[in-house]
Amino acid sequence: MTVTALGLPTVARPTTDAPSTGPLIDTYGRVATDLRVSLTDRCNLRCTYCMPAEGLNWLPGDALLSPAELGRLLRIAVTRLGVTSVRFTGGEPLVTRHLEEVVAAAAALTPRPEITLTTNGLGLARRAAGLKQAGLDRINVSLDSVDAAHFARITRRDRLGDVLAGLAAAKAAGLDPVKVNAVLDPVSGLDDAVELLRYCLAHGYQLRIIEQMPLDAGHNWQRSEVIDAERILQTLRHHFDLRPDPKPRGSAPAELWQVLDSAGQVTGTVGVIASVSQAFCSACDRTRLTADGQIRSCLFSREETDLRALLRGDAGDDEIEAAWRAAMWAKPAGHGINDPGFLQPDRPMSAIGG
Repeated sequence: MTVTALGLPTVARPTTDAPSTGPLIDTYGRVATDLRVSLTDRCNLRCTYCMPAEGLNWLPGDALLSPAELGRLLRIAVTRLGVTSVRFTGGEPLVTRHLEEVVAAAAALTPRPEITLTTNGLGLARRAAGLKQAGLDRINVSLDSVDAAHFARITRRDRLGDVLAGLAAAKAAGLDPVKVNAVLDPVSGLDDAVELLRYCLAHGYQLRIIEQMPLDAGHNWQRSEVIDAERILQTLRHHFDLRPDPKPRGSAPAELWQVLDSAGQVTGTVGVIASVSQAFCSACDRTRLTADGQIRSCLFSREETDLRALLRGDAGDDEIEAAWRAAMWAKPAGHGINDPGFLQPDRPMSAIGG
């Protein structure tokens, strides 16, 4: 059997309908078990690679799913579609007042999914313990630099101290392992990567460096400005002794490297998520729900399936399940970033969810 550059079989896509039972599968045989749930498109930072300084036109409140609607979709995902991991994202999920409520609803499901959160960390210091009590298992905090000036320039906010306090609170609350997600700035990114890894190793956090993807609101992303995985690793090797992590990667987006001390002992890990230069679409296990109730089969999809309309039109669980299955059945082979005809999705990252 021959395969594409993405590692998927070069066979015609089936024309049959999506299976009505069993795992949430697509026509390439990939099974979606990881649900990314965006709770809001609003954010209290203005990162240069995400949105303009003045912000965006936010979704109106009545367009967002209510806690009850979210709870119903979570139940369908876990009990009918085989979802085993739920990650709450935004925008910035900590600006959502009912965050603890939806975390608790997910934790009450049987079978209980793993529940994680991706946040910019603002406000986390005062909510980490409550989120843990509600049922949150792990947390990822977005942090692109531990240099205060660099952080302020990238995020357009002077809030580094709040993020660092949030990280410490998450660790104290037992939200282990605490992971740090970094998108490197084209100007200072390589220096930032070195200092971020030093900081994470010193505090017991796990750093994940993510290649910048074309998801900015202004569609100004340039392939030539991306600091790719090869340059990241080359820079880190000048300062750290790295070796490949021996554990199987599976469907994880990050390729992991162990960091060794002078005695050859492992002091931590660092991951590189090469979404652009080394696409891992063949192992993708994600399905995505936007804050306004749209299913997206891929982060870069230009098509969505409207579950909100079904919810508010009194559709039964069977109809909602069938629509969700059909959306994932039609999932494309890959994101196509490196294709000549690639077009960014109309929605920016803040409206799609991380």
